Amino acid sequence: MDYTYAIIDSNAASKLQLQVYLQEYGDFVCAGTAPDPEQGLNLILKHTPDVVLINLNEEGYSYFHMVSELNQFMQDLPIIIGFSNSKKYAYNAIKSGFFDYWILPHNEFDIRKTVLRLRKLYPKQHIPSTICLKSYNDYRYLNTNDILYLKSDNNATDFFMRDGNVISAFKTLKSFEQQLPESFIRIHQSYILNSRYVSRINYGKGMCTLRNERRDELPFSKTYRERIDALKEMLSKTAVNSYN
Repeated sequence: MDYTYAIIDSNAASKLQLQVYLQEYGDFVCAGTAPDPEQGLNLILKHTPDVVLINLNEEGYSYFHMVSELNQFMQDLPIIIGFSNSKKYAYNAIKSGFFDYWILPHNEFDIRKTVLRLRKLYPKQHIPSTICLKSYNDYRYLNTNDILYLKSDNNATDFFMRDGNVISAFKTLKSFEQQLPESFIRIHQSYILNSRYVSRINYGKGMCTLRNERRDELPFSKTYRERIDALKEMLSKTAVNSYN
């Protein structure tokens, strides 16, 4: 299966160069291009691409507003990658949940690293769009992108959803572990989280904070420390570090 992508960029040379680089990857197909936030929003809503690439140089903050608007219209947001001449918008990009941030001019190596990481985290052939919870003759289907985390309670598992709902299934956490996409990480005997929603890792407190209205905090244990370290490295690749 292919990844569809859209480019929002008013710079014709930048747009063309990016398309040329992405032509190297046979599973990336261009769904369209747009020159500004308004036409970009329409393009995304019309074609629902898997990936959106945005030149933040001219109207950076307008694009962040456009991304926040997407939440009003779309159940599942695309993977968003921003690029600019400087790191000016990098912090806002991370806060807005961007998958990656590039410094112009377009660099073949940066693009390759992002594509390979994207394929690894969201492999098209392996990602189930839904997971089925069966209870007797009742079948319930959950979109995996809407799951924030799973919590076990003895032999039952609670699914905490992005819309605030909690859905229970009478199976162990382990029984779901292999059914979920690779973005889901076991961090504790009682918790599996969706790494797409992680906004903070606090090693001192042993907590991961999620990017939702409640800012849920989930504990991680020493047993799963290596997975937390790998998650930190993955998230740090797209962050601008500032150490006190």
